[in-house]
Amino acid sequence: MSMVFGVPLAVLSGQLLIGIINGAFYALLSLGLAVIFGLLKIINFAHGAMYMLGALVTVILFDVLGVNYWVSLLVAPVLVGAFGLFIEYFLLRRIAGQDHIYSLLLTFGAALIIQGVLTNIYGVSGLRYSMPDMFKGGINLGFMFLPYYRAWVIVVALLVCFGTWFIIEKTKLGSYLRAGTEDSQLMQGFGINMPLLVSLTYGFGVMLAAFAGVLAAPIYSVTPVMGGNILIVVFAVVVIGGMGSISGAIVTGVLMGVIEGLTKTFYPPASSAVIFLVMVVVLMTRPTGLFGKEA
Repeated sequence: MSMVFGVPLAVLSGQLLIGIINGAFYALLSLGLAVIFGLLKIINFAHGAMYMLGALVTVILFDVLGVNYWVSLLVAPVLVGAFGLFIEYFLLRRIAGQDHIYSLLLTFGAALIIQGVLTNIYGVSGLRYSMPDMFKGGINLGFMFLPYYRAWVIVVALLVCFGTWFIIEKTKLGSYLRAGTEDSQLMQGFGINMPLLVSLTYGFGVMLAAFAGVLAAPIYSVTPVMGGNILIVVFAVVVIGGMGSISGAIVTGVLMGVIEGLTKTFYPPASSAVIFLVMVVVLMTRPTGLFGKEA
């Protein structure tokens, strides 16, 4: 059996696969947070709840309406995104322009309410969503077995991340968004409806989180508390990449997933803390993050 630093190649490859999958989720969720903070200056502590809602809505659509996975992949993020528009319009808009701590506290409170209500309804034991038939099984690569669904998650997550980066950094719409963060009054003078643009941007960031939830539903147990378990890690990833950095969120998300996977292989006791150790080192040496811009 092939060995790498005393670890069987099959074990190392399996952990790397898990790390890349987790990294794909970290990248999607971090990207949503980076979009919302970078363009709107909102610290969205409800992001984990939106991820959970994406997974839960997928399960509900399947159990109640018999909606298949492909329809859920489109419908669930739109429904959760619409809920995000509701939060932005009726709650966040009332504290626009205030210190960041207000948006953090407001979204944190909203997340606790959402989680509490759904816990009373569904409990915390977990709901299951069956694997789509076309993704059952996998391919033997010789040194490891790659499940089809895991490969799908990695590919589609990275495609969505790249598409989002391209829209924000390379299109006219993205230039409007970036200019609006610098001087919203000037942009309104040019006829751009900034309040609508802000709402749609927040809704889009929420949709990214919900999309990650739909992808997670067939892999993980779906519970009302699943968002809280991943949110702190995702915030650490965003800080490492640089608050508001779109490319930083994507690259750092995947990188931290891989580092976490490697740590589980070579020193498992540190796997739950390694991302936070990296965050501490980065903040001590580069407070703006790896890809953040100096003030």
